This record gives sequence, C-alpha cells and structure tokens, in this order.
Amino acid sequence: SSSETKALFERHRPTHVIHLAAMVGGLFKNLRSNLDFWRTNIHINDNVLHSAHEMGVQKVVSCLSTCIFPDKTTYPIDETMIHNGPPHSSNFGYSYAKRMIDIQNRGYSEQHGRRFTAVIPTNVFGPHDNFNIEDGHVLPGLIHKVHLAKQSGSALTVWGTGQPRRQFIYSLVSPIPSFSAVGEEDEVSIREAAEAVAEAMDFRGELVFDPTKADGQFKKTASNAKLRRYLPGFQFTPFRKAVKETCAWFNANYADARK
Repeated sequence: SSSETKALFERHRPTHVIHLAAMVGGLFKNLRSNLDFWRTNIHINDNVLHSAHEMGVQKVVSCLSTCIFPDKTTYPIDETMIHNGPPHSSNFGYSYAKRMIDIQNRGYSEQHGRRFTAVIPTNVFGPHDNFNIEDGHVLPGLIHKVHLAKQSGSALTVWGTGQPRRQFIYSLVSPIPSFSAVGEEDEVSIREAAEAVAEAMDFRGELVFDPTKADGQFKKTASNAKLRRYLPGFQFTPFRKAVKETCAWFNANYADARK
C-alpha cells in the first residue's frame, strides 16, 4: 500500500533506511507464483524508495539476492554482472523485481542525488527463519523435514538430486554495501547441507533424493572480494556450527517455528 507506506515514513521520518521488505520464498513457491513475486515486490520497492525520496532520507540500503544474476554466466559473480543476461527461469518474477531496485537506485542517484544502494547476500538462514516445507528456503525446509522424519521414523526425502551448490550465510552476520557471502571455498552442495542438518538433528535414518523434483539453478558462486576489502579480518560462522545452532533453536521453539 503506497498510502500506508507514505504514512509510516511521515510518522517516523527516518534519516536512514534498511529495506528488507519483500515477498520471498523457496524454489517451489517461486515456480508456482512468478507473477505474484514480480507484482508484489515491484510495488513494495517503489513504495519504499519513493517514500524515502519524498521524506529526504539520507541513505537507503536495500537487500537483493544472488538469484537475480544471469543463469548463464562465469563464476564467481560480482556486483558488476547483475544485468548481463536473463536470470534462471524458476524465479524470474522475483529476480527481475529485485534487479529493478538497482535501476531505481541509479535513477534516484542521477536525477536527485540520493544515496540509495544495496547489499547482495547469498542464502541466508538462522533462528526465526521461515521453516515452512512448501514455501521456505532450502536450509530451514530441510531442518523441518529432518524433524518430521525423525519423529515418524521414516527416511528423509530431499527434493532434487542434491547436486546443486550454494553458499550459506548465518543470519547473525551484519551486511555492508557489497556481497555478503562466505568465500567460494565454503560453497556446499544440497546433499552436504542435508547431511549437516541430519548430523545436527541426530537423525540416523536413510537419506533419499527425489530427482523428479526441480533442482533450480545449479550454482550461484559469489565473490566476496569487496566485503574483504572493507573487513579483511572478518570471520564468518563456520557452516556446521551455524547449522547446529539453528537446529537447536528450531527444536527449542518448534511450536512457533512450524508456523
């Protein structure tokens, strides 16, 4: 709602804005609803950025995603490559809507001198995530599926082949204006992610992959060179430690997490 967004800005009159509002979801929700992802996010982004402009906000930092990058590209991807080709077909609605933030930022900068920029995190996970199996992202979805498989004593079925590779970032890390990504050497396959979740949840059942389900984009390997220039000594939380902490939070807060 443009009117409600404008009213919010008028009430609080912020000087700086971190724009995280979005319609988001995992691979299968995107496949079902690409048009909804496009329309909803285009409206959200225009409402936030235009209200920020009208209120004279000094700086806006928006949140993009590595899924916005071209499907056919060279790796690692970096900030200069956003518009070099079409994104993966599985989430084109969300991807193009997020790309348009970069276009709007450029427009507000050139026409009005606004300091609007963006961060591009890789797959974010952690406590308070969306653990919905149908609509959530891969890591929280796996955690919930492992929990249910453990409860029922059944095998863990992972959608897809398990071969696609991802860089996961723990949600306790604070982003800066660049790629927020672990190093290329920390990229893991979906199979490795599932195995890490199974270990953290003490799941001892069978691990099965369902190749009839879509894999999505095979990889999105991102460079974090710009982040390293700002923070050369920064240490990311190791992946398995982050998974273990997230699983512990999920188990302790299952009543809320399953919603």
